[in-house]
Amino acid sequence: MPAFASTRQAGASARRYAYAAFLAAQAADQPKGERTRAAMLGAVCALLDDHTPQDLTISAICGQAGLSNGAFYVYFSDRRLLLDDLLTGFVGYARAAMRAASRAQPDDPVRAATRAYVALFRDNRGLMRCLVHHLDGFPEARAAFQRFNRDWLEGVVSSVERDLARQGRSGTIARDELLRRAYALGGMVDQYLSSLLLSEDPALLAVSGDEAAVLDTLDLIWERGMQV
Repeated sequence: MPAFASTRQAGASARRYAYAAFLAAQAADQPKGERTRAAMLGAVCALLDDHTPQDLTISAICGQAGLSNGAFYVYFSDRRLLLDDLLTGFVGYARAAMRAASRAQPDDPVRAATRAYVALFRDNRGLMRCLVHHLDGFPEARAAFQRFNRDWLEGVVSSVERDLARQGRSGTIARDELLRRAYALGGMVDQYLSSLLLSEDPALLAVSGDEAAVLDTLDLIWERGMQV
């Protein structure tokens, strides 16, 4: 199956970066309360694939997790706090995944991190939709996502500056300009992936079946956009 032909139908075994699976694995050897909490958060991950945060109900969350409605209030006082907690945790998970990918491929860390980001988008559609489109009501998650973006983009800029230094061209362009470019390019990538993996635009899907080619396109955008 082409990498992006059907994000909804991709098998669970292929979802390497699925946050719900990570939560379940982390809680597997923990006390029952931690396993129950992870099940509740995992249920929200699943529900968000087809529902907006505003559409979630406590009944639906507990039903998806196989719990009674009363169990919800043992862990969370309301839905907003649950979502803020879930999204903040997911941002930390995404940051760690991208850093690990970069370290594992030191010869081309930007491409490795971009590959991980694409996979995170693909494997966590509902969570990524919340981060990109629905963060106004979740201040902690919004702050965490902004830090995540800032750290990633500053890393890209630092990589460009190191390349310039190796070429004897340090200071060729102001850091503020490089950061502006990085933020603009990051926004373009988010919009592209939103159309591809969240909206599943048929025209875009038709030309994006080859994951390697998609990564080449994203690499080209970063390379040309950050070119000095």
